[in-house]
Amino acid sequence: MSYTIHNSNPAFNDSAIAQYMNTDFIVLDASLCVALAREHFFAQLKDDDIPTHIFIEDNGRLAGMISVRTLLQEANTVQAVSALMVSQFLQVQPDDERAKVAALLSHAGVDVVPVVTHGKLVGCLTEREIAHLLEDDVTEDAQRQGATLPLERPYLETSAVQLWKKRAVWLLLLFVAEAYTSTVLQHFEDALESAIALAFFIPLLIGTGGNSGTQITSTLVRAMALGEVGLKDLGRVLRKEMTTSVMIAITLGLAGCVRAWMMGIGMDITLIVSLTLVCITLWSAIVSSVIPMVLKRCGIDPAVVSAPFIATFIDGTGLIIYFKIAQYTLGLE
Repeated sequence: MSYTIHNSNPAFNDSAIAQYMNTDFIVLDASLCVALAREHFFAQLKDDDIPTHIFIEDNGRLAGMISVRTLLQEANTVQAVSALMVSQFLQVQPDDERAKVAALLSHAGVDVVPVVTHGKLVGCLTEREIAHLLEDDVTEDAQRQGATLPLERPYLETSAVQLWKKRAVWLLLLFVAEAYTSTVLQHFEDALESAIALAFFIPLLIGTGGNSGTQITSTLVRAMALGEVGLKDLGRVLRKEMTTSVMIAITLGLAGCVRAWMMGIGMDITLIVSLTLVCITLWSAIVSSVIPMVLKRCGIDPAVVSAPFIATFIDGTGLIIYFKIAQYTLGLE
């Protein structure tokens, strides 16, 4: 019995497993006895780089794997090598996406993975390829969370023009998204004129909301990439994040009180700032927990837009929360 993951897209791309697989492997026939299997193994060795596992085929199809240690230490040299092989193993296909395989490998704890097409062995992932694959997956996630397209080449080999192409589009999109914060400020212009002290805390409030959202998003997107959480776990994620955010909100609310007191701001503004910090923190938890999962459900990589766009979204909505609380508290129209 073997376990396989499937990808609906048959076209190879830069993130397909075919780009990583090693085509230098040793295959033995399942009908060979241990003695003959050893002879065939040594005959196929090309250099001193001895593999940890050998693949066993039966009628041209992958049937199992056997460790080199097991083959060489077996005392009964007349029994069939198939009696020693492991028939339950993780296998992947050449067109499987790197992110899916990386999520499986993070839980599987294997050091060799066969790459199979229609039951036929076409390659394998050894410890070296697996390490390379996981490194690329983490690097791509980190780059995408910074609102930039992944680099195809090492950073120092990437030209300034290429970096501009990778970053400019996303920065323009973020610019458009961030522009609505000025619209919010214009809409609440009267409130700002009535209580100019409200303007002192705008950077603090939108910064806190964005930072809180980024913390949650970074953690959640990585957990999703590892297959630890999915849309079915949204309720549990919300409960966990809301519980955490309540404690954080209280902490930040008290910090806001202290900061307003140090600035000599009146009690009404102090109350507004503290309440806003609590509300923004809780709102940030909801937005940051829901949006990545919704994006994933829609087939959009949440790492691409999550952290920057969620921070931008929270900036604008946080201002609305701030001024609405101010209007209600101060009795402004």
